[in-house]
Amino acid sequence: MIRRSEGLLTALSSVRVLAVPVIMALVLANDGRGLDDVAGVLFALAAVTDTLDGYLARRWSLETTLGSFLDTTADKLLTSGTLVALVSVGRASAWIATIIIGRELLIMGLRGLVAADGVVMKPSIWGKLKTNTQFVAILLAILHPAVDIGSWRLDEVAMLIAALITVASAVEYLVRFSGSFTGAASEP
Repeated sequence: MIRRSEGLLTALSSVRVLAVPVIMALVLANDGRGLDDVAGVLFALAAVTDTLDGYLARRWSLETTLGSFLDTTADKLLTSGTLVALVSVGRASAWIATIIIGRELLIMGLRGLVAADGVVMKPSIWGKLKTNTQFVAILLAILHPAVDIGSWRLDEVAMLIAALITVASAVEYLVRFSGSFTGAASEP
């Protein structure tokens, strides 16, 4: 049973990784072809696998280092790849994409640093909030609904909120693990 459960969790992370080039291709090929809905549905399904993967891992007590690595890598690929495609078609700001992707690289490096000390960097509530707001903002950018909030579109506001939460999440992780920079990790 454990092997099947681990296999399912790995498959869920793999689905996210495999969906990335397809979502990117749909976003890039749209050009008035009406592929937004298809790309949006595929992105939403991939994002849901993240929630399902985490829920099942906790429920089955199968939280492993490899599983955590695969899960976070799949999320980063899904987010980063889709953002790059959205920037290419003018649906996302290059600045916001740089903030989000830069944070992901920074925290990935921090994970490696604390792992060298034998510490597992568990996601915080800020990290989970960051992931969820990024997923919502990216989905809205794919669908690009004609909803205005003042002089901004709904997806632009959502992307700005995601960027702000992304920065707050990075600060929280950097503060929490600041001891790793001097060799004294602060994680319990």
